[in-house]
Amino acid sequence: MSMAGNLRKVTGLGRVGGLRKVARLARRRPRVDLSHPARSPLGSSVVNCVTYQDGLRVPGCADLVDAVRLVRKAGEGFVWLGLHEPTDREFAGIAELFDLHPLAVEDAVEAHQRPKLEHYGDTLFAVFKTVCYVEREQLTATSEVVDTGEIMVFVGKDFVVTVRHGRHGSLGPLREELETDPQQLAKGPAAVLHAIADHVVDEYLSVTDAVQADIDQVETEVFSENGARVDPGRIYQMKRELLELKRAVVPLSRPMEELATRPIRVVDPEIQTYFRDVFDHLIRAKEQIAAFDELLNSILQAHLAQVTVAQNEDMRKITAWAAVIAVPTMVCGVYGMNFDHMPELHWRFGYPLVMAVMATACLTLYRGFRRNGWL
Repeated sequence: MSMAGNLRKVTGLGRVGGLRKVARLARRRPRVDLSHPARSPLGSSVVNCVTYQDGLRVPGCADLVDAVRLVRKAGEGFVWLGLHEPTDREFAGIAELFDLHPLAVEDAVEAHQRPKLEHYGDTLFAVFKTVCYVEREQLTATSEVVDTGEIMVFVGKDFVVTVRHGRHGSLGPLREELETDPQQLAKGPAAVLHAIADHVVDEYLSVTDAVQADIDQVETEVFSENGARVDPGRIYQMKRELLELKRAVVPLSRPMEELATRPIRVVDPEIQTYFRDVFDHLIRAKEQIAAFDELLNSILQAHLAQVTVAQNEDMRKITAWAAVIAVPTMVCGVYGMNFDHMPELHWRFGYPLVMAVMATACLTLYRGFRRNGWL
């Protein structure tokens, strides 16, 4: 049974024998690769459990309950527990240990939530939508441009619990980067929340830059010489992927504004200054997405107009050729009626004259249509 599964048996910080046994077994297994996008090699949802005091990592605290006891006894520091797609059973003991609200626990386990910020007593619960640009050789009508995931963050006075869903957005590199700045990490769990928010929003900007390159490519092709032949499905696909990105970015505006401007119990006022910078970046990403949406609408309308013009061109050509062909058809129809008394029917030069008249009429019509741009 995993470490998180054994936490169910924990009703206080004193009865921890079973959990320590699991922790000892976990220490014998290979070290977790924090940058790995999949589930933990420990065979459970637990990716890592680290204790920090004065901004520095405390070595040898693999047991979650011992780590919590350490920071609460010292009255300083915090525990950062990282999880990847935990089950209800794995998360039950953790929720009991940190006194997490059942509604927040349900959201964290089931995922598929919209970005939000909720307060449950002294605990802050934040949901972030992560995005990742999908690389491909060529943009098609079925190309997936944006892949999304989720990061849920529980922030308390002496703990941070992160729950990640999806195969991208690993927090391992972020953790390592934070550990190189003990001064920032010493500001407590709110510093971790800021780092996660900053990381997520920076990814928004990176993805919007990549999406802009795709839109520029589609725009160039639409306004090229053969723009009417561009598959409109590619434009619709871009709009669908942009909608996916919009669902991640736009709802986050209100939570980030609250973190940046309103006093929150577990967020130090000094950290709020950093959240303002993140909020500015989020507004930039939001404005870019709105501009992309309008641009794609314009590109789609221009493409449809090009298709209409191309169809009109084809209809004019068909009409012009039909008019040219109608002249010899009419003449041949008249002289094919087989009457005995018809002008020039038995004349020696009747046939050459008729052929010359038909050729002259057809040539005149062709030159007229050509001069007017119909052919």
